Amino acid sequence: MKNDNKKILIVEDDSNFGNILKEYLSLNDYNITLAKNGIEGFEKFKKEEYDLCILDVMMPYKDGFTLAKEIREVNEIVPIFFLSAKHLKEDVLKGFKLGADDYLTKPFDSEVLLAKIKAILNRSKAPNSLANDAFEFAFSDFYFNSKLRFLKYKNEEPVKLSPKENQLLRLLVIHLNDLLPRELALNKIWRDDNYFTSRSMDVYIAKLRKYLSVDDKVQILNIHGEGFRLVVN
Repeated sequence: MKNDNKKILIVEDDSNFGNILKEYLSLNDYNITLAKNGIEGFEKFKKEEYDLCILDVMMPYKDGFTLAKEIREVNEIVPIFFLSAKHLKEDVLKGFKLGADDYLTKPFDSEVLLAKIKAILNRSKAPNSLANDAFEFAFSDFYFNSKLRFLKYKNEEPVKLSPKENQLLRLLVIHLNDLLPRELALNKIWRDDNYFTSRSMDVYIAKLRKYLSVDDKVQILNIHGEGFRLVVN
């Protein structure tokens, strides 16, 4: 099995666990860099380009959440996985609000982690087009450019969207006034449909609602058990 020498940054303060994880992923043909805390992790991240970051949440000096926020300020796209012994829903949601792609609680199955890594890296290689080639959209008083990732309302300053906000809004606009099935969005954007990705999508829906709230003619409706509708009245 070859993984095109994909580079993964692991930031883990437990040296035994970190070395075991590094060895396991190295045996599966990944190029692994291991850092022992958040400060060292950010220094290593700034010096090289990585295809994936795996961050422990609870670390001395700088925790995983703080490190993820700093990484996101430098790179909005690189996938981030959190590893944590904490099972609290608040921590999981906090991780996704910071732009995480997955949140695994310790102990976890190493084969499951490997499968998730393969899925996220394959997703990163997939074409960016979600349904068709259109990238300019107008609805109500909004202008949305998915290629440049910005949303503009009337003559106000445009809002720069994150990659997932951009993809999700594009799907909603393509399905304007119609149902966007939850599983369709999860599989096209997150490449997985599970509890954690579903909660992540809810976080991004809330962010989009905030952007759209300046126009009372536009709203995103939650169709219970089905998905969402972007509605223009």
